[in-house]
Amino acid sequence: MADLPISSLPAATTGYSDSLMVIVNYDVVSTGRTESIPFSAITGSTIGTSGTSGVDGTNGSSGTSGVDGTNGSSGTSGVDGTNGSSGTSGVDGTNGSSGTSGADGVRGTSGTSGTSGTSPSSPYPYVYGLFTQTGDTAILSGTTEQSIIDGGLGVLTVGANQFQIGDTFHAQIKGHLSNNNDFLQFRVKSDSVVLVDSTAIQYNTSGVETLMTLDLYFIIRQTGTTGNAEILTKGFLRTIKNSNFSVNGYSFEGTNNTTFDTTIENTLDVTIQFDNTDPQTYIYTELFVLNKLY
Repeated sequence: MADLPISSLPAATTGYSDSLMVIVNYDVVSTGRTESIPFSAITGSTIGTSGTSGVDGTNGSSGTSGVDGTNGSSGTSGVDGTNGSSGTSGVDGTNGSSGTSGADGVRGTSGTSGTSGTSPSSPYPYVYGLFTQTGDTAILSGTTEQSIIDGGLGVLTVGANQFQIGDTFHAQIKGHLSNNNDFLQFRVKSDSVVLVDSTAIQYNTSGVETLMTLDLYFIIRQTGTTGNAEILTKGFLRTIKNSNFSVNGYSFEGTNNTTFDTTIENTLDVTIQFDNTDPQTYIYTELFVLNKLY
């Protein structure tokens, strides 16, 4: 048989007595020397009764894993360089001083208020009340001349030069009159100037507390000083008897164109005077109203 390398030899599964077993002996030559030995030489010394199969040997314990090598320590980081110090801030400049405030201007004066418009004038004279009595007079009797007008609201005075031609007035007096056959006398005056005088009249009321009404009418006919001004006055006296409601009356009138003066103030008054002192002869008034009629 041709020489073959050991690696090229076919593998044998069993041996025979004449078989040769080839080994490489490294004990003789360090590089190894190929030698043969009969197979029977090996089996002859070992053949006997087949022994019990040997116990499988204990698997060897796994070798200890090698310790990981220590990692090298990291190199020290370099020290950061020192930051440069900040430069000093510049000093702020000084603020300029504030300017002086200008003086306040002078306030303008208020404008003059407009005058009120003229009220529309009426083509007719004004008619209005002048006076009303608000209380009773005292009981008047005796021979002294006494006013039969008491206090009230309004005016009884017309100012200087305020009368106009045609001015017409009405005064009404209401109260109680008792006269026991005595004489009585009414006078209508402007201050001390007599405008009309009833003269003494014997007016019997035939009872006490007789209701009385005296109506007086005035009209300015001329204006001016004494001798030029003229006023006409009319008076109407009425009484009603309590027992039988009988009515008595008396009228009187007069024109003054001598002592009447419209250029001065004129204050109205009405007086009464009896010729006797008698407890059953007296008068008192409860109402006096003066109106301008035209």
